[in-house]
Amino acid sequence: MIIPALFFYLFATVCIASAVMVVAAKNPVHSVLYLILAFVNASGLFVLMGAEFLAMILIVVYVGAVAVLFLFVVMMLDVDFAELRQGLLQYLPVGFVVGGIFVAELLAVVGAWVIGPNLPQAISAPIPPSITNTEAIGRVLYTQYVYYFQAAGIVLLVAMIGAIVLTLRHKPNVKRQSIPDQVARTPATAIEVVKVQPGQGLGA
Repeated sequence: MIIPALFFYLFATVCIASAVMVVAAKNPVHSVLYLILAFVNASGLFVLMGAEFLAMILIVVYVGAVAVLFLFVVMMLDVDFAELRQGLLQYLPVGFVVGGIFVAELLAVVGAWVIGPNLPQAISAPIPPSITNTEAIGRVLYTQYVYYFQAAGIVLLVAMIGAIVLTLRHKPNVKRQSIPDQVARTPATAIEVVKVQPGQGLGA
C-alpha cells in the first residue's frame, strides 16, 4: 500500500503544479507544454484507479491531438499576448466569483464524503471481474446513455459545421470547380465546330 500511495502523491503533486504553471507561465508555448505534462500525470492517476482505458484516451486524444494542435496553433500564429492581457484586471471580480463557486462545490463534495463515507459505494455499481474496463464503459454508453451519447455527437457535428461556415471565406474572381455544371454539359455547349476556309486562319 505504500508504493501506490507514493505514486499517487507524486502524480497528484506534479499534476497540480503543472496546472498552476499553465496559467502562470508567460510564454504560451510553455503553457501548452505544462498542459501536456498535466495530462500525462492525470493519466497516471487514472491507471492507479484501475481506469486504464481513460488513461489511454487521455494520452492518445488530448496529448496526441488536442494539446499538439494547441502547440502548433500557438507557434504558427503571431498573437500579441501582451495586448490581450491589458484588460485582465477588469475580469478579476468575475474570476473570483467563479473560483469561489468551484471551491464551494469542492468543499461540498469533500464534506459529503466525510459525513457519509459509504455513499460512493451505494451509488456506484461494481464492475464484474469477468469483463474489462473498456467493455464496461461501452456497455454503459451504448445501453443506458445511448441517447445522450448520440445527442453529444450531434452537438459536436453542428458545432464543427458552424465553425467551418463562419470561417470560410470565398475570394472573388477565383475560378472554382462546379460539379453540377460539369455534369449538365452537353456536346453543344462543350465544343464549337468552326469551318475554316483554305488559306485563311481563325479570326480573333
